[in-house]
Amino acid sequence: MRRNVVGRTVSRRSSDDDRFGRFAEQFARFMGTARFLIYMTLFVLVWIGWNALAPEDWRFDDYPFIFLTLMLSLQASYAAPLILLAQNRQETRDRVVAEQDRSSAAKQQADMEYLARETAALRMALGEVATRDFLRSELRGLLADLEERDAAPDTEGDEVHGPRDADPDGASA
Repeated sequence: MRRNVVGRTVSRRSSDDDRFGRFAEQFARFMGTARFLIYMTLFVLVWIGWNALAPEDWRFDDYPFIFLTLMLSLQASYAAPLILLAQNRQETRDRVVAEQDRSSAAKQQADMEYLARETAALRMALGEVATRDFLRSELRGLLADLEERDAAPDTEGDEVHGPRDADPDGASA
């Protein structure tokens, strides 16, 4: 049976299966608790106590307790498939989580590889860029060259950048 919900078709059976699956998980969780074991132990003790100690007319399951065995077998026959269903649902959830983890890890790996390539490219580009220390050493070298040029006389004997004391006409300033 199908019904239309906000423009999409939803199977009624899938929601019933999901509801039953949630019930199975809750039941399996309860059966795995100490409370369940205590309740079952009390139930069996009361059953055996009643059928062993009660007056003969009030007993409903005599000594071999066949009806108790039948009840416990029935309970086990229903519990086993419910527990398996709960385990299957958990396995499905675990599989989905593992797939999401793999997908996330693959994305992170791709991001890390991209960042590694970008870092390598930046390092290569920085190798071609003049650094502050390189510029300082070049400027110091140029300054030293300029100071040497200022200190050394010109080939004609005149200073290259010295002050001029006299006029070209020979008059003093």
